[in-house]
Amino acid sequence: MITKEQEEFLSTLSDKAISIVPYDPRTERLYGSIKERILKVLGPEAVVEHCGASSFGISGQDEIDVTIVANKAMFADYIPKLEKEFGPMKSQYPDRVRFKTEVEGKKIDLKISDEDHPNHIRGKIFEAYLWKHPEELERYRILKEESNGVTVKEYYRRKIEFINDILSRAS
Repeated sequence: MITKEQEEFLSTLSDKAISIVPYDPRTERLYGSIKERILKVLGPEAVVEHCGASSFGISGQDEIDVTIVANKAMFADYIPKLEKEFGPMKSQYPDRVRFKTEVEGKKIDLKISDEDHPNHIRGKIFEAYLWKHPEELERYRILKEESNGVTVKEYYRRKIEFINDILSRAS
């Protein structure tokens, strides 16, 4: 089941086809180099996490998802430092700020996420569930691979339905 808020989000997405590619074995090394750059500009106390499909070692959108987990009050300090290192932010939402960059031709989806926001908390629950239930991680991998070529909107619809199903069982 998809919530009204999720339907509103889906309505903003493109009908462009999405491409899903196999896991890139360079991922951990590239993530490590981005993490080093982030810690250099934000300081060693910053919490930097590898998340998304590449953190699980499965197929995805050919990018590495990197999250800086922070209290919302820290955003004002972090944003200008990250913009200096990675360029202007690409989008801002109540719970997160996104940046895009590349390392060795690999797209990096970098975000600051509000540690207390329900979306961040649900994401952590989802990830923990997949780590504890490899059969569900395998279902997620298959869902992603079978979504190659569908529209962005349909891809995210499938992902949201899957995530909602997992969260209903993880609670």
